Amino acid sequence: MLKIIAANLNGIRSATKKGFFAWMAHQDADVVCVQELKAQAADMSPDMLAPDGYHGAFHYADKKGYSGTGIYSKRAPDNIITGFGTPEFDAEGRYVQCDFGNLSIISVYCPSGSSGEERQLAKFRFMEVFLPHLILLKNSGREVVVCGDWNIAHQEIDLKNFKGNKKNSGFLPEERAWLSRIFDEVALVDVFRQVDPRAEQYTWWSNRGQAWAKNVGWRIDYQIATPVIAASAKAVSIYKQERFSDHAPLIIEYDFPPA
Repeated sequence: MLKIIAANLNGIRSATKKGFFAWMAHQDADVVCVQELKAQAADMSPDMLAPDGYHGAFHYADKKGYSGTGIYSKRAPDNIITGFGTPEFDAEGRYVQCDFGNLSIISVYCPSGSSGEERQLAKFRFMEVFLPHLILLKNSGREVVVCGDWNIAHQEIDLKNFKGNKKNSGFLPEERAWLSRIFDEVALVDVFRQVDPRAEQYTWWSNRGQAWAKNVGWRIDYQIATPVIAASAKAVSIYKQERFSDHAPLIIEYDFPPA
């Protein structure tokens, strides 16, 4: 079995104080992909860099306290790639890839456009350059799992208030159509949705109002995979018993050799 966790930490130092690594130690995951570190290398404690039993690989943003991605793995990667070759977004620390044999596992943090038009335009630029990269990954002959915060809810089932959000970043028609292209044209698979078709399965809740208490959420964290490994997924879950950030960890177990 191969157990992979994806978790946006909304600040690794904050999540550490809230017990993320204590929880992770009991999960026995093979790979844990984290996003939104909001830290540079100098800010990382030894336990953050290499929790007991794990190797760490990171892509830090140039800007302090911003973005950043990481991958923890029980097995040392054969190869680590930071960035996907686009300077604008590589400077923001949005992509780290670890290769294990013929398997590539990627932690990605797609831009949010919710802060205004300038960031939404950056999000559209990211979508434009990331799609060809996903096509290259799909055509590489490797098994690939891309984990992370994609900042897009795909279908109406994937957020509570879909009617009121059709003109808001994260549920714009262009964003949803882009995810549809990834699933329909590129033929990558939304692994969670393949296994669990139920409504009200969310991974992010606004800190405003009673969103968490009332489960007014969005499903914007995904594990998107090539068809063979996706078909091996046996169990999916969203961990909500504790809160480490405004996102919940997405856990998927694959009937696939451990990384």
